[in-house]
Amino acid sequence: MTTRRPRAEDFLELVERGRRGRLKLYIGFAAGVGKTFRMLEEAHALKARGVDVVLGFVETHGRPETEALVEGLEVVPRQRLTYRDVTVEELDLEAILARKPQVAIVDELAHTNAPVCRHRKRYQDVQELLAAGINVIGAFNVQHLESLNDLVERNTGVTVRETLPDSFLKTADQVVNLDLAVEDLHERLKAGKIYALDKVPHALERFFTGDNLSTLRELALREVAESLDRATAGRQALAGEEKSGAWGRVLVALSSYPPRAATLLRRGSRMAGRLNTDWFVVYVETPREAPNLIDAEAQRHLLTNIEMAKELGAEVVRLRSSDPVAALLDFARSHGVGHIIIGRSHQAKWRQRLGMTADARLLREGEGFDIHVVSFEPHEEKRP
Repeated sequence: MTTRRPRAEDFLELVERGRRGRLKLYIGFAAGVGKTFRMLEEAHALKARGVDVVLGFVETHGRPETEALVEGLEVVPRQRLTYRDVTVEELDLEAILARKPQVAIVDELAHTNAPVCRHRKRYQDVQELLAAGINVIGAFNVQHLESLNDLVERNTGVTVRETLPDSFLKTADQVVNLDLAVEDLHERLKAGKIYALDKVPHALERFFTGDNLSTLRELALREVAESLDRATAGRQALAGEEKSGAWGRVLVALSSYPPRAATLLRRGSRMAGRLNTDWFVVYVETPREAPNLIDAEAQRHLLTNIEMAKELGAEVVRLRSSDPVAALLDFARSHGVGHIIIGRSHQAKWRQRLGMTADARLLREGEGFDIHVVSFEPHEEKRP
């Protein structure tokens, strides 16, 4: 797949269209593909055109070629914070808001801020900058997308701790994939252009294996292609070239059984993204699952999963019914749902054999819907 390299003036056209800040994202599949380098190049190009651009937070990782591009650009000093006797440096949100540049460059958007910061994640800092009318050019690697978390771990064996929601990616006005052949990335790594030479052997054995990089590269290419498809579909819908895709919305059935929820939510987010449609997360509260009857831990897991669903861009709906399957189907029929996602039942075997479980009933009674019953790997069953 060949991605046309956008010119600095392309983004400038978007900047000049509206009052709310515009967002441009560079996506890569691994460290060292050149995300920060390209952002800095674009910052210089914008500055040459008279744009007021600042570096809000840039991480050069000590790479000389990247550090050289910082010269000549205004840098907003980082905020130094102390938490539990440890001093850390974070993006200074208040300073950038007070400075109010036209464009701010912000790196490593999936970063988790120190607990004393206003926002938990750096991408949330960016959302506040955008709301204030400041345009942002940012970057992250594809494995940090929340909906890909399970897929990345399953295919690469690497657990990614810091993520950002797909809904943030969907708000971007421009998405650029920085592609690089795996062989070329290995050459950069071995030459010490990504990490210090003493760290290279360990990197080659762990994250930077050929198979891992090929998998992540494919995910990045696919993600950008789907982003382009969503943007095209959105423009066509606005122009009246096609009917609304309301019919065929996605519904994820969220149970009070917590270990599986995150996997189901990521699956729903991916499906809704591919179909370019809205999606719902529906929790049916039965009389025995009233808030005063379920334990505090289950309640905490439920609230965490609801928050995650919102971050992924779902509309969360809580229904009350003694019959969850009937409630789900009634909601689906009245809200243009075409796809229902549910986890395979963990109930007693005798109930499964008699077809009394929720997944079996949906398959039997859900005529007119595509029912997706998700199986789980053993380790997924145990994950909190």
